[in-house]
Amino acid sequence: MFDIHELESEIGLQDVSDWKKGVRVLGVSESFQRSDTRSTVAAVVMRGDMRIDGIGFCGPTVGGTDATDQLISMYGRLARDDIRAWMLGGCVISWFNVVDSVRLYETTEVPVVCVSYNPSEGIERYIREYFPEDWEERVNQMDRGGSRESVPLATGHSVFIATAGLGLRKAQRLVDQFTLDGRIPEPIRVARIVASAARRDSDSP
Repeated sequence: MFDIHELESEIGLQDVSDWKKGVRVLGVSESFQRSDTRSTVAAVVMRGDMRIDGIGFCGPTVGGTDATDQLISMYGRLARDDIRAWMLGGCVISWFNVVDSVRLYETTEVPVVCVSYNPSEGIERYIREYFPEDWEERVNQMDRGGSRESVPLATGHSVFIATAGLGLRKAQRLVDQFTLDGRIPEPIRVARIVASAARRDSDSP
């Protein structure tokens, strides 16, 4: 198993005081129901000044194990070399389709920040119950991402963060920079809106 700290990139280890205003992140969120075969995942390229200059989509299997591959393929289709961080709305998506954040970082060479909002005690129990054939693989992928840490934001709220490829303090500053109010960073919030609309209208005539 990889030590997450050994995987930190030079940009993460430098721990500079602030991210540049023009820094671009790839915010990821989704929309699905249990009855869907695939989730609708949207990715929004957003600059530090909150301008959007790119959108991508992919469709991980609901309850599957292809979330990481789907995100990697989507990143390739975007064909961007200016994205400095992934910002995921959680690393367990599409009904326990686990994103291997370490492999996502290693493959794309872009640091990963997983943002979540609530304690998730006992998630392993549900994975064991619902996926008896491959629960160990799912849990191992989840564990590779390291533990989540609760961090405060300038808005007065707090979030849970897990990272791959950069340090916690630098990730906290990045999330702070992209959070205008409340606790949901704008790239994730906009990606959630886009994913919901795309799913809603996917079967429209």
